[in-house]
Amino acid sequence: MTWRSSPRGALRIAVLMCLSLAAACGGDEDVEPSPETGDTLRLLAYNIHHGEGMDSVIDLQRIADLIERLDVDVVALQEVDSVTRRTGAVDQTRRLAELTGMSAGFGRFMDFEDGAYGMAMLSRWPMVEATNWTLPDGPEPRSALAVKVRSPESGREAVVVSIHLYGTEDERLAQAVRLTDHLRGESAPIILAGDFNSTPGTGVMEYLALGWTIAPKGDDHFTFPASAPDREIDYIVYRPDDGLEVTEQRLLDEPVISDHRPLVATIRLK
Repeated sequence: MTWRSSPRGALRIAVLMCLSLAAACGGDEDVEPSPETGDTLRLLAYNIHHGEGMDSVIDLQRIADLIERLDVDVVALQEVDSVTRRTGAVDQTRRLAELTGMSAGFGRFMDFEDGAYGMAMLSRWPMVEATNWTLPDGPEPRSALAVKVRSPESGREAVVVSIHLYGTEDERLAQAVRLTDHLRGESAPIILAGDFNSTPGTGVMEYLALGWTIAPKGDDHFTFPASAPDREIDYIVYRPDDGLEVTEQRLLDEPVISDHRPLVATIRLK
């Protein structure tokens, strides 16, 4: 199992392995891909606002309960604290992994209040590789946490990238361009999931639409703010030539746990 940081920036990736027998410590890494079967990956993208809900309460248990209810395979989380003063010095990635029984990795953006601030990935599929790609800075440093997961059924692999673009439109566009450059040589199917801080029709989303498929949500498409959503800024995005198909995507009516709505997708790896 390989875990590496971006060659353009030594951003730490904290990895919590062997948290359950269903995680990356089993023999699933030896599974050979089977061309006869497809795989279904259930994915949750969620900006958790460092665990603080719209009621101003910091509560990781209710986030974990939501993940459990949804029965997802991979969770891409944004706005995650690691032992910061504002969230009581809790390693939120480790705590959520313990509460859900999933494997986990943390990608640091920056130091913050005696700890760190960034993104996390949780997975029931074995996590075989991770990279925390450095992106151009906005008002805050930014990176993209890319984790390669492997199907325990067929051995097929896919890369899930947790996204939290930030700053001005020009800064977010530069981040999207850099990320695309980083991923250009990846042969496995790629899924981008998270908070793009960009509405449909803006430069970032138009740029991504040139080489990626932005999974449509339908009529219920506003993702922020959770209590009274009026804009769409969270997405599931994938490369159209990777043999992926989003068979279902839905937003949950969850107005309290975070300031964003949870976005769930069912993805078929052909």
